[in-house]
Amino acid sequence: MMEPSKSIDSSGMDEFGYTQTLDRSIGKFASFAAGVSYISILTGVFQLFYFGFSMAGPAYAWSWPIVFAGQLMVALCFAELAGRYPVAGSVYNWAKRLASGTSAWLAGWLLLLSSIMALGAVALALQLTLPQLWSGFQFVGDGTGPYDFAMNGVVLATIMITISTLINAFGVKLMTRINSVGVFVELVAAVLLILALGWHVVRGPEVFFDTAGFGEGHDLGFFGVFLIGAMASGYVMYGFDTASSLGEETKDPKRTAPKAILRAVTASFLLGGLILLFGILAAPDLTDPKVGSADGGLQHIVLSVLGGPFGKAFLVCIVVAVVVCTLSVHAAAIRMMFAMARDNNLPFSRQLSKVDPVRRTPTVAAIVIGVLAVMPLLINVMQPAIFTILSSISIVLIYLSYLLVTAPMLRNRLLGRWPGDDSDAGFSMGRWGLPVNILAVLWGGAMTVNLVWPRSEIYNSVPPFEWYLQWGGVLFVAAVTAGGALLYRLKIRHQTGVLAEHAAAVAAHPSSGSALQEASAEEQMVESKAT
Repeated sequence: MMEPSKSIDSSGMDEFGYTQTLDRSIGKFASFAAGVSYISILTGVFQLFYFGFSMAGPAYAWSWPIVFAGQLMVALCFAELAGRYPVAGSVYNWAKRLASGTSAWLAGWLLLLSSIMALGAVALALQLTLPQLWSGFQFVGDGTGPYDFAMNGVVLATIMITISTLINAFGVKLMTRINSVGVFVELVAAVLLILALGWHVVRGPEVFFDTAGFGEGHDLGFFGVFLIGAMASGYVMYGFDTASSLGEETKDPKRTAPKAILRAVTASFLLGGLILLFGILAAPDLTDPKVGSADGGLQHIVLSVLGGPFGKAFLVCIVVAVVVCTLSVHAAAIRMMFAMARDNNLPFSRQLSKVDPVRRTPTVAAIVIGVLAVMPLLINVMQPAIFTILSSISIVLIYLSYLLVTAPMLRNRLLGRWPGDDSDAGFSMGRWGLPVNILAVLWGGAMTVNLVWPRSEIYNSVPPFEWYLQWGGVLFVAAVTAGGALLYRLKIRHQTGVLAEHAAAVAAHPSSGSALQEASAEEQMVESKAT
C-alpha cells in the first residue's frame, strides 16, 4: 500500500511538525459530544451525589456553580490554545509551546496516568446503577457482603473497559458515532429528568440555606465539610479539553474545538445544576440514609420519585451515559499516549504510536490503555472505598496537569510572549486574557490542595485506619511526579524527537510559527545543553 505523499499534505499538521496520519472525520456535533461525554453529568452527578450529600447535606449543591466558575476560567484558557494548536494530546502539546521540555512531559505524563485511572473510576459507576436496575447484575454475592459491592464493581468495570477497547481500536468513526448517539440520549434524558423532578418538587429552596446540622464537631464547622463535599462537583467538571485532543481528527479544528470546549462545560453546568437542584427539592425524605449511601444516592431519589418503569427508564439512560463517558475517557487517553509516543517520549514509542493503515487509529495504544486501566481495579478489588480513592487520585493528577498549562501560559502573558499573532487563531479572549488566566491558576492551585489534602473521609474512610493510607494521595502524587521527572531527566529527554514515520517532510517555516513557539524552543535547547 502506497503511503500518501507528505509533501502534498493539506491538513495543516505540517505547521506543528507532523504529517496527517489519523482519520480527520469528526464534525461539529461529534466534537461537542466528545467534551460533553467526558464530563458526562449523568455519570458524574449520579456517581458522586451520595458522597457530596453525605458530607454537607443539601447545601453541598452550592459547590456546583463555584466549581463551574473556576473551571470556566480554565476552559477559556484552553479554548484560546485550542484555537491555535488543535493537536492530539492537547495538554501535552500546549505545554510544549508554553514551557520547558520537562514541564511539558510532566503535563502529559500526569494526564496520561490520570486518564488511565479515571477510565477505571468511570467504568466503576456501572455498579451504582445496574444492580438497581436488575438484581441479576450483582454477580458477586447478594450485595450485602463487605466486599460484594467493590468486587462486583470491578467485574462490571472490566467488562465495560474491554468493550471500550474494542470500539476504540476499531476506529474513531465508530467511536464518535456511538458517542454522538449516546450524548444525544443523555441530553434528552437530562432535560426530561429535570422536567420530571421539577414536577414533583415537595419543598422550597430554603433547604439550600440550612446546614441541617452538618459540620457539627468538625474543626472548621460546616465550611470544613463543605470543602469535602465540593469534591463531588470537582470530580465531574473536567475533561473538556477532549474536544481539542481529538483536533487532528476534527474538521476545521481551530474554530470547532474552542466552541466545543466552551459549549460542553456550559451545557454540563446548566443541566447538571438543574438535576441537583430539582433532585434535592423532589426527594421524598432527605433524612433517608439511602440518599447519602453509595447504593442509593440520586438513583434512589429518582426511583422513589418517579417509580416503576419511568424511574427504570432514566436509570437506563444513566447506563448509556456511563458507556459513552468510558468511550470518551478511553479515546482521550489514547490520544495522549499516541502524542507522547510519536515524539519518542515514552518507552516502546514506535509501537505505541503505530497507526493502523486501514482504520487510521492508534490501535496498539487503545489496547495498552485498556489493559493498564484494569490493573488498578484488580489491585483495589478488596477495598470497599475504591470509588472515592480512585476518583480522588485521578482528579488530583488532572488538576495538576491543567496547572502545568495555565501557569506557564500566565508566565508567557506577563513576559509579553502571549498571545502574539492572533490572525490565524480560532478564539481569543483579548484584553480579558490576563485576568482570566490569573483566576485559572489561582483556582487550579486551590482545588489541587483541597483534593490532595489527607482527609480520612477520602483516603481512609474504612478500616484498617493506617496513617499511610490517609496520606496515600499525597504520597502517590509525589511519587509519580518526582518519579516521572527523574525518568524524563535521566532517560527520556535524551531520545526525544518526532519519529520519522510521523514527521512532516518539510518543517513549517519559522515565520509561520509564533514568537512563543520560538521562545519555547530556545528554552528547551538551553535546558538540554545545561545538562
